[in-house]
Amino acid sequence: MKRKNLVISLISGIIFGFLLHKGGATKYDVIVGQLLFTDNTVIKIMLSAVVTGSVGIYFLKEFKIVKLYPKSGSFGLNSVGGLIFGVGFALLGYCPGTIAGAVGNGYLDAAIGGVAGIMLGSYFYAGLYPKAFKKLSEFGNYGSRTIPELLKVNPWVIIFALVCFTISLFMILEVSGA
Repeated sequence: MKRKNLVISLISGIIFGFLLHKGGATKYDVIVGQLLFTDNTVIKIMLSAVVTGSVGIYFLKEFKIVKLYPKSGSFGLNSVGGLIFGVGFALLGYCPGTIAGAVGNGYLDAAIGGVAGIMLGSYFYAGLYPKAFKKLSEFGNYGSRTIPELLKVNPWVIIFALVCFTISLFMILEVSGA
């Protein structure tokens, strides 16, 4: 079973990287353009993936094909993680997923800076977690509840709102020419 999951994960990762590449999200100029609000390719790709994934996973859950096991989280850890992610993203121009795609394309900046950043960041996080982040994980701890559970609504209400938001944003971006 484990080998089958690894093969499925590998194939899914290759498809994901290929689609990131075809969408242009592994190009430094496209990512920096998103950060400068001059190219909305990345936000379109990411929101499309979030909507598709949300609909797909809750559809599978609805028919009892999958069961969700969300990890516990906290606003403290998410805030610090978001800041670290954002700084790395702004400095290098890649996120972890696009680093992998860019390395696959042979981009040296991603291979050297990106892989080194991921390795160093993981090393420091693992070393600092017991002391620095353990207390931070208690701030705003919401356990393993999902957004629908936190808001006490049916998951499809959140998904419907997300779909409406995404369609509206895409329409605004198209009208504005962005």
